[in-house]
Amino acid sequence: MIRVVLPAHLKNLAKVSGEVTLEVEGPVTQCSILDELETRYPVLLGTIRDASTKSRRKFVRFYACEEDVSHVAIDALVPDEVASGREPFYVIGAMAGG
Repeated sequence: MIRVVLPAHLKNLAKVSGEVTLEVEGPVTQCSILDELETRYPVLLGTIRDASTKSRRKFVRFYACEEDVSHVAIDALVPDEVASGREPFYVIGAMAGG
């Protein structure tokens, strides 16, 4: 099981609390995690990544094992700790401003 931590506003939108657990078939990549997340919670479609291009939204970041993996290829394997469920995959709303 893959553990996913969402920011509060996406948890509210998906009507979940705490971590989300997902069963991902095949290789565990950022793309496969997000595909399963959007399949299970269709209300999230287009909130984390563009619905048509599948590219990450500008103010959304991904973290795995305390590392920012937002710019890692979306089809690259996530760390074993995330794939095994020992560590969560984080979706973080980035902040900007001055």
